Amino acid sequence: MEVDETIQELVRDALTEGGYQPAMATSAHEAVTLLQSGQADYRALVIDIYPSGSMNNWEAARKARKIAPDLPVVYMTAGAGSEWPSEGVPSSVLLQKPFA
Repeated sequence: MEVDETIQELVRDALTEGGYQPAMATSAHEAVTLLQSGQADYRALVIDIYPSGSMNNWEAARKARKIAPDLPVVYMTAGAGSEWPSEGVPSSVLLQKPFA
C-alpha cells in the first residue's frame, strides 16, 4: 500500500469511527463534482494538498467554498504547509503529515 493510500485509509477509518460516512474522491475534480451534485449534505472537506489532474486541490477547496460557503475545510500535507496562508481558504485548518 502506498503512503497516500495509507493516509486515505487512516482518515476514512477515523471519520467512520467518529460517526461520519466519508465519501472518498480520487481527484479534486471528482470532489467538486460530488459537492455540485447536491445528492448529499457534506459536513466538511478533508483534502490532501497534492496537485492532481486538471484542477489542483487548492483550487478545489476554493470551488467547494463557492458551492458551500460555510463548509469546513481541513487540508493535509507533508510539504506544502508554507503555501497554506496564501493558498488556503479562510477559516481552514492545516494538518501536517505524518500524523497519527
